[in-house]
Amino acid sequence: MKSKSTRQTSVGGYSLVELLVYMAVLVVLIGVGYAALYFSMSSSAALRRSGDDIANALRAGEGWRADVRAAGGQIKLETTVDEQIIRLPGPRGEIGYRFATNTIFRRNGNNEWSPFLSNVKASTFISDSRHNAAVWRWELELQPRAKTPGTIRPLFTFLAVPTGDLPR
Repeated sequence: MKSKSTRQTSVGGYSLVELLVYMAVLVVLIGVGYAALYFSMSSSAALRRSGDDIANALRAGEGWRADVRAAGGQIKLETTVDEQIIRLPGPRGEIGYRFATNTIFRRNGNNEWSPFLSNVKASTFISDSRHNAAVWRWELELQPRAKTPGTIRPLFTFLAVPTGDLPR
């Protein structure tokens, strides 16, 4: 029989080193989780901005198409080095679209030019003749918001035929 002094008692517990290791693992897991959350929130915000840009471009294109279809006279296109203007005569006055300084401007009658679509990289109004009708084409490219590699920017092409140019 062993005496009390020679008997070793075993007490369960964690050593300080084990606690530091567990805390380090916990900090690494929280850091990785935070980085993943931040990345997903950033991607979600970029996707929302791109969706808003696409929706704005589609609304602008549909408005332009409606104005071209409502044009009642000869559509005029003016191109200079700095800008391009398309003038659409209509029953309620002339409507103009102008591309300058990365923005599409719209003017109704003799009012001031007002911004219609911003964040535009390139815009071209083109007159095409197709089967005895004058078709107008608007090619539009949006400006990239970030320098992210692999980002694809939407390109749009809108077609419209003035009702006065339809063959009878």
